[in-house]
Amino acid sequence: MNQNDKDLAPMVLDFSKARDADGKLDEGWMLMFGGLLKWLMPSLFKGSLLPLKLKGTSTEIQSFADVLSREKNYLESWKDNGLDNPTTYQSKGRLDRSVSRFERMTGLRWPFSR
Repeated sequence: MNQNDKDLAPMVLDFSKARDADGKLDEGWMLMFGGLLKWLMPSLFKGSLLPLKLKGTSTEIQSFADVLSREKNYLESWKDNGLDNPTTYQSKGRLDRSVSRFERMTGLRWPFSR
């Protein structure tokens, strides 16, 4: 982490704020979620630490961390082995299962895999 990263205010991803009072997804939150993931993914590949705070139930947070990790693993396998490699197929299957769990737990649609 460089000095500029230390000066950044942490972004907060609060899964409990994702839905309005009726339990429906808020479009503004979804735009923010997509933007956050767009910002977060490249730093995962660089090994950078970003100022990010997660709020929600432990299952929501674990599900988010799992799907993010599986997304990274799938993209790395694709890059290293190609799409038609059995390892990449297995990685995609694990990602799809993680995405399904995440969507069930949070009620949010994972923006990358579908």
